[in-house]
Amino acid sequence: MVRGGYGLNERPLVRILAEESIDAFRELSVLGVPFAQSGGRIAQRHLSGNTYPRSLYIAEGTGSALMKALKKRARELGVSIFGGLRAIDLLRDNDAVAGALLWKPHTATLTSIRAGATVLAMGGIGRLFADSTYPADVAADALGFALDAGAALIDMEFVQFEPVVTIWPEQCRGMEMPTAMLGDGAQLRNAIGERFMLRVNPPHGEKHIEKAKMALHIQREIDEGRGLFPGGVIFDTTTVPREKLESYISHCSRLRGAGLEPTTRSPIVAPGAHSVMGGVAIDERGSTGVPGLYAGGESAAGVHGASRIAGNGCSDTLVFGALAGRSAARCIRPSYCGRWSGMEGAVEQKLLSSGQFPIDEARRLKDEIRDTVAKAAGIWRSAVSLEEGLVGIGKIRQELLDARSDSLPSAVELMEARRMTDVAATVIGSALLRTESRGAHQRTDFPATDELNWLVHNEYRKEADGRLASRTIEVTKE
Repeated sequence: MVRGGYGLNERPLVRILAEESIDAFRELSVLGVPFAQSGGRIAQRHLSGNTYPRSLYIAEGTGSALMKALKKRARELGVSIFGGLRAIDLLRDNDAVAGALLWKPHTATLTSIRAGATVLAMGGIGRLFADSTYPADVAADALGFALDAGAALIDMEFVQFEPVVTIWPEQCRGMEMPTAMLGDGAQLRNAIGERFMLRVNPPHGEKHIEKAKMALHIQREIDEGRGLFPGGVIFDTTTVPREKLESYISHCSRLRGAGLEPTTRSPIVAPGAHSVMGGVAIDERGSTGVPGLYAGGESAAGVHGASRIAGNGCSDTLVFGALAGRSAARCIRPSYCGRWSGMEGAVEQKLLSSGQFPIDEARRLKDEIRDTVAKAAGIWRSAVSLEEGLVGIGKIRQELLDARSDSLPSAVELMEARRMTDVAATVIGSALLRTESRGAHQRTDFPATDELNWLVHNEYRKEADGRLASRTIEVTKE
């Protein structure tokens, strides 16, 4: 992990992930998660950037199977689950977090969840980029909530671009082709039919290379004119043995549903914004340093360093989600008794105000934010694009600060857009500050890695006046 993260990983967190992944697997097995088997043993896939096959999976869909088992266990334990609600802000008691305010979309219903401990597990930057693999309802809220609550964000410049995101057939656009399939025999080819990964990564080709480097090589093929319309390379599924190909049930089903038979024809793929190595800084307990607030999964940062190796996303979610949950359960703060109405009123006052700001205008500005971030901090960065991006985000932010909502849905969109500008500024600002190339952060004007000056984290916090302040902090190596 440390090699794959270019030395920026927080070592205590790496140790936790390495050791507690085993416990997570055992716990999930007891809950009945049907991990794939081969020859009477648990099957393991060989993902990009890994020396050995080590990734467990469920052929019908790993994420959905995990969620099904965990939801079933939650119901058995009597956990209250509130479906169809959207978190719109945290409840604050001075410097502590005391729960969250939720909204039921398309209604005027607000629900206050009062909590002695709160865990942020809402994903990372989400749809902060114009073209992203994220679900449409994830828009960097967790990171914006954390900033507003007084927590720090670190490593926000390290945005990983998934190397093989489907762009054709159109019906499958945005679907990630599994890098595990490359380990099973799929190949990448450019417009002239060349298996170009053998040229750039001999003798392994598509194997033994991390995602960040693979994405850069694919983008270079496209930029230098060796891509196919509409701007990608061939993900050759026809070279995968039939029995292995059919084990990717959901991918084969979607491709066939779009009229493409993967045993005889291949999709076209290109890099797409996928995940962020940065996020809320946490300690070994999953604490953000803000009383009552914890974070896990992609909302949290520090374990992956400058690049996340394939297969560690799900492990991160399971291990640090459990870690944050255990810590939150042990450290529940006392009841706030008569102070609830004041905390809830403060959020509602921020949410509802007079004036006119149509919801379509808020959505237009969110699209502008995404376009600005994509142009400024895409897979290749430079001082020129980053400085222009900061200016652009600043203008949008001022327009949002001056705006007032005219309805509850508009107010929610407005608050979300404001948080997006804050998080976008940390992504672009961190990328501008880091005058080197490392992992998922690549500067065309600073192509070398600078071990002397940049083996540090960029940290952002929000000041009392709303300004974002940055500094560098050392990496914990013990």
